[in-house]
Amino acid sequence: MKKIYRTGVLCLVGCMILAGAYRYRRYRIQTDIAERILRFHVIANSDTKEDQDLKLKVRDKIGAYLGEELAKVSGLEECERVVNSHLTEIEACAKEVIVREGYDYSVRANIKDADFPKKTYGSYTFPKGTYRALKVEIGSGMGKNWWCVMYPNLCFAGSVYEVEDEKSQKELQAVLTEEDYAEIMAEGKIKVKFKYFDAFLSLFSD
Repeated sequence: MKKIYRTGVLCLVGCMILAGAYRYRRYRIQTDIAERILRFHVIANSDTKEDQDLKLKVRDKIGAYLGEELAKVSGLEECERVVNSHLTEIEACAKEVIVREGYDYSVRANIKDADFPKKTYGSYTFPKGTYRALKVEIGSGMGKNWWCVMYPNLCFAGSVYEVEDEKSQKELQAVLTEEDYAEIMAEGKIKVKFKYFDAFLSLFSD
């Protein structure tokens, strides 16, 4: 009986160590990725259809403007520097759309750290966590969000959003480590790899 109890304790300790190692690995990968990318975050005034439609029109206007401004940036620091130097113009783009659509909402644009849920762009799945982002907040900013990865460019190409093409793939591979790139491409593989521990890990989840 003591042997069975001791074996059970050892198994439980082993599972706890594995769970802790897995969670640390996820955290390390997320923070490493966060240091290499810049996200784009647009927040609507509210969840009404009108405000949500307005959010996407603001996104389109800013995206068209930044697509040109960022076409030749060669790194994350340069991208953030260019965006920071054009915050007034970004707000003006948003305000132009807001007024044209018949609203008088305020708009605020800044670069800051923000919490994001897990987000999938085509084949890429970015883990939830804190990321640096251009944040554009419309009115009260109480509505649902739209977000993408601005650097490297998974956001826009012309009028297309959440881009996944050969060029964006190469850009993403260039800025991430081989391990990080493999992880964000491996959503399904991760689930298979850890499926036997899902029930146990849920006991320790946030």
